[in-house]
Amino acid sequence: MNRKLTVVNQNWPLKKTFTISRGKKDSVDLIFLEIQENNNIGRGESVPYLRYGESVEGVIDEIESIRLEIEDGLNREELNLLQKPGAARNAIDCALWDLESKKSGVPAWKCVNNFQSVPLQIALTVSMASPLEMADEAKSYGPCDLLKIKVGSEKVIESLQEIRKVAPKTKIIVDANEAWSIEQLKSWQSELVELKISLVEQPLPAELDHLLTSFDHLVPICADESCHTKEDILRISDMYDFINIKLDKTGGLTEALKTKQEAEKYDLGIMIGCMVSTSLSMAPAILLTKDVDFIDLDGPTFLHEDRQPSILGELGIIYPALPELWG
Repeated sequence: MNRKLTVVNQNWPLKKTFTISRGKKDSVDLIFLEIQENNNIGRGESVPYLRYGESVEGVIDEIESIRLEIEDGLNREELNLLQKPGAARNAIDCALWDLESKKSGVPAWKCVNNFQSVPLQIALTVSMASPLEMADEAKSYGPCDLLKIKVGSEKVIESLQEIRKVAPKTKIIVDANEAWSIEQLKSWQSELVELKISLVEQPLPAELDHLLTSFDHLVPICADESCHTKEDILRISDMYDFINIKLDKTGGLTEALKTKQEAEKYDLGIMIGCMVSTSLSMAPAILLTKDVDFIDLDGPTFLHEDRQPSILGELGIIYPALPELWG
């Protein structure tokens, strides 16, 4: 088959330092991948994530390890048998979706579920800082439907109280990125209810999931680091109320669709999330947003500039990708 694979690392500067419980970043390294077949080009993007043992070099090596198979006509189902879930498989899978669409002339959304999303309301993220600084960032967004608040293990309730003062009617997700202890989670229940928190995302380290089994929590809890693919759903279904589906965890849109279907089977709520990345990463994830509870696809808003044509609209709104971008 006459295919050519191109894969490169791209470093994209952020508008400002982004802080979560496990560290800070001023730029993001993205894997950009193209598969060209005759006059058609499929593109994909992914984010190597150290928390999952990934590096730029390691992800590129994973992709290069199956270069011959890709250039010889590898399809998505064969890819899922060859590579484990993660950033490498995500970039390839999404590029294959895009390539299939370009070759057939059929938009990817028609192949997924015949669902073309209208403009979507997304969560806007407040990164970790002092309580007053976080409140200022929340206020800067103006009226919005949904905020995601990044917190650590200190000054959590103080930060949420300050934010609630400037955003009295906004739905709030609190994202601890595994920073809390079970004792903190239990002790903060009444305050979280009083502050009308809609969701607590990944409060405990993933290896402590078992502590949630007998915990009668008052605010719904969402699995992020604890749930990557459909294979995790049964294990976490009696501990969590929601899951956060991210393409860089599932290893692409193909597995993400299966993960979403499995989560629905177990009556779990669904958030569609992302890493900090360009609109090229968001485009396939948008196809997962039908009938989900929360959409957290604000990755490009952190960047100094986005890949074009961007999916971003007015603040808090994203649009379906144009074919020139993906799909």
